[in-house]
Amino acid sequence: MKIIFQTPRLILRQFTEADTPLILELNSDTEVVKYLHEPTLKTEEQAKNILLDIILPQYKNNLGRWAIHTKHNMEFIGWCGLKYRPERDETDLGYRLMQKAWGKGFATEAAKHTLDYAFKTLNLSLITARAHIENTASGRVLEKTGMNFICEDIVDDCPVRTYTKANPN
Repeated sequence: MKIIFQTPRLILRQFTEADTPLILELNSDTEVVKYLHEPTLKTEEQAKNILLDIILPQYKNNLGRWAIHTKHNMEFIGWCGLKYRPERDETDLGYRLMQKAWGKGFATEAAKHTLDYAFKTLNLSLITARAHIENTASGRVLEKTGMNFICEDIVDDCPVRTYTKANPN
């Protein structure tokens, strides 16, 4: 298990192909993907394709979506991390948590530490994040991390609120 970093309550680590069932469980919940304009997953093959085509290739750039586990029992609760979007020339902060982990501060904790990692370890200059306009909980997470609201926009055919944070160092 390649741990990227730990927070007071969480461990963030790289996914492996063996995590296919975790991605399937997360992305098969209609409430989890409600604001993402992505289909719910139905098969392990679909989940494996997400890992192989989207998540794992980012690791070669020291970026990626990292599995989140709680420290107290190593339960998988979702992912958080950074993804380079070449079509926009930006590094994106994203997170996705299982419903059982909502409302406990885990998304904010993981996102704050991911921003610290982006700036202190990777020395990135600017991080962008977006939340669906109707996903007010996700917008609050971004505000709690100190990201700044920039504008409302349509990105990937989705109405979003865009936030950024510059490296303070």
